[in-house]
Amino acid sequence: MTTLLSTVFVLGVLIFVHELGHFLVAKWAGIKVERFSLGFPPKMIGKTVGETEYCLSWVPLGGYVKMAGENPEESEITGDPREFMSKSVGTRFWVIAAGPLMNFVAAVLIFIGVLWLHGRDVPDPNSVIVGPVIEDGPADQVGIQSGDAILAVDHVPVDSFPQMASLIHARPGDSIWVAWERGEDLYSAKLQTMTDTVTTESGADSVIGLIGVGMGFRTEKVGLGEAIVGGVGQTFAICGEMIKFLGRLASGGVSIKMVSGPVGIARIAGQVAQEGWYVLLNFMAVLSLNLAILNILPVPVLDGGHLLFHAYEAVTGRPPSDRALQVLMAGGLAAIITLMLFAITNDIWLCP
Repeated sequence: MTTLLSTVFVLGVLIFVHELGHFLVAKWAGIKVERFSLGFPPKMIGKTVGETEYCLSWVPLGGYVKMAGENPEESEITGDPREFMSKSVGTRFWVIAAGPLMNFVAAVLIFIGVLWLHGRDVPDPNSVIVGPVIEDGPADQVGIQSGDAILAVDHVPVDSFPQMASLIHARPGDSIWVAWERGEDLYSAKLQTMTDTVTTESGADSVIGLIGVGMGFRTEKVGLGEAIVGGVGQTFAICGEMIKFLGRLASGGVSIKMVSGPVGIARIAGQVAQEGWYVLLNFMAVLSLNLAILNILPVPVLDGGHLLFHAYEAVTGRPPSDRALQVLMAGGLAAIITLMLFAITNDIWLCP
């Protein structure tokens, strides 16, 4: 139930924000909006307010804003000044760009809000609270979880992460005894340490023991100004990483198996929802940036494809021919469906 509710919340909000961008700029430009839908047809429920029908539809993989005169194949173009195609190419460009732009703005605001309301998590060396736990590592195998407190290593009490780490580092490949606490419950177990080779300050190689846990974190409160700077910086840093990933994906530098679809998103949403509201909101912000960047890719049927068509019209003074549009849209749709099938296959294959 947590997974279902968190998925509906995350995707519902992001789809709403995206379509709201198209809707608001279309209204500002004086374009008649005939329908605002969350989800794709068939329609589930709807209500008409003024000249616009607001509805929920059954296929929850997106949404759409239907504007008068937007698609000549579906409606007659009369030349009415309130039709989409009656507006200048610049106005139409911004109506289309507003969806991804709203997703970008939403991500910035979420990052700022989380930093301001929750604070910044920083490593805490003066604590024995466990941070990240490596999957299938020695600690994970005996049941140590993130948030547990390590009490002793080989019957030696510990009160800081560096002290605990030094005891473990000194026992590469050995069996050690660890005691830890979770809430009011006490646990202990023997485990076999992993080994790793590190370079010391003197430049010599040294073999150390590891159990597969990271340092815990403490939360520091930040002011609004610092939250704004941090939120904006975080947004552009993540965008940069996403663009690098797409470049490596296109060049074959990473496998397409790294691409997740709706099932993978649902699984991650359920997991992060259990870690706290701020973790879920940060995941929503990252996903909002994903939607923004993917939607501006120059692929027909995506917003980026339509932006490319309008840029062509702005340069040449005429839109692409109907035949060219049909071919490009069909190719773009085939590419998106193929990618979605790969993503869903990856989700099912990787689903535990």
